[in-house]
Amino acid sequence: MYDLLIQDVLVVDPHPERVDILPGHDVLVRGQQIAAVQPTGQIMPHEAGEVVRGVGMAALPGLINAHAHAPMVLFRGAAEDVSIDEWFNDYIWALETNLTPDDIYWGALLAAVESIESGVTTIADHYFAMDRVAEAIEMSGLRGYLAWTMFGQDSTAELERAGAFAGRWHGAADGRIQVWLGPHAPYTCPPAFLREVAAEARRLGLGCHIHVAETSQQVRTSLEQHGVTPVRLLEQVGLMEAPLLCAHAAHVTQEDIAILAAHDVGVAHCPKTFLKLAAGIAPVTTMLQQGIAVGLGSDGAASNNTLDILEQLRLTALLQKHMQSDARILPVGAALALATTQGARALGQSDSLGRLAPGYLADVILLRLDGAHMQPLHNLAAALVYSARAGDVDTVIVNGRVLMRERHLRTLDKATIVHEVATRLERLKQRGHGRRIQTY
Repeated sequence: MYDLLIQDVLVVDPHPERVDILPGHDVLVRGQQIAAVQPTGQIMPHEAGEVVRGVGMAALPGLINAHAHAPMVLFRGAAEDVSIDEWFNDYIWALETNLTPDDIYWGALLAAVESIESGVTTIADHYFAMDRVAEAIEMSGLRGYLAWTMFGQDSTAELERAGAFAGRWHGAADGRIQVWLGPHAPYTCPPAFLREVAAEARRLGLGCHIHVAETSQQVRTSLEQHGVTPVRLLEQVGLMEAPLLCAHAAHVTQEDIAILAAHDVGVAHCPKTFLKLAAGIAPVTTMLQQGIAVGLGSDGAASNNTLDILEQLRLTALLQKHMQSDARILPVGAALALATTQGARALGQSDSLGRLAPGYLADVILLRLDGAHMQPLHNLAAALVYSARAGDVDTVIVNGRVLMRERHLRTLDKATIVHEVATRLERLKQRGHGRRIQTY
């Protein structure tokens, strides 16, 4: 007996450099895992607790958002057409002083709705009041890798808080929630604090999630102040001795790339944010060639405006081709892996996430293929990379549980969440009070 049967679907199973496409297959789920992927007809519907008919749809591994600030959906559209220093100092870090834990909870719920509706099943989130984010992730049914942002302004208190958060939530929600430590960045955290974080990560057996080399100015400042690049600094303070996820890495040197590869560091690439803030684009293909796991991230909706990983996928492939003046760069199979298998590798979960294969966690999405923008289907992988839209996502399953079916949300009340967020906007948009959470 199986808990779930996804019947007669076109299975898309990504690998790092190719995509296996299996028409007319069933995906069988028992408990939290995929039990089998096999040709349709071998299992009858009455042998499963729930049956999802997949005719006319493609089944993919759930998309992985490898770097987000989910509650920042509260500031979507609040800082437009400004420089990166204005974006931080005059807008976002002023606006964030208005946030309460309840605000963050409702923002995280809104982000969960958007994520589910766009086929994202895993979010690596980096923010504040993370207990409330964890509550939202638990309620939504999504998978979360959660890091409480730390600046090192009060190192003892921040590390104690992060450790207590890990004690409450690491492994919670049937294993869907994992906790990482979240030092903000080497340009905001003193090296001494980063050493403390590295030691605490080793002591607790946790990974770290940090922003690195977002702009060329950050790299220049690091060289002036510390004599090394931000990546080399992270190595020197010991952060690479535990699992490490580096967001952005847009301005890394060849030596930096070699360091990241040597320590098996994951990178989260967020192209829309880079474009919007004119920050530069990471050398994704070079990193991949060196064996680095590169996943895709939305960053926060305040600098991206959506949490749509399909959009990040498309931008990544196009930008790498453009930057290297080579249309052969990042072919569709390798591109699709960024949102699935590579994202799983970046989170250290390559043996359990990112594929549709027996033994993997049952994080599965179904996309409709009948839209005019998807026809004709000469090349399914190309259609998924360059044509598919978030609105094509029909069904979302995480840990074997159906979170959305036929675009009907099962775990969250979207209307209530949207209304609750709207009641908070007048207070949240105030920024003339002179407060900031940090200075860029």
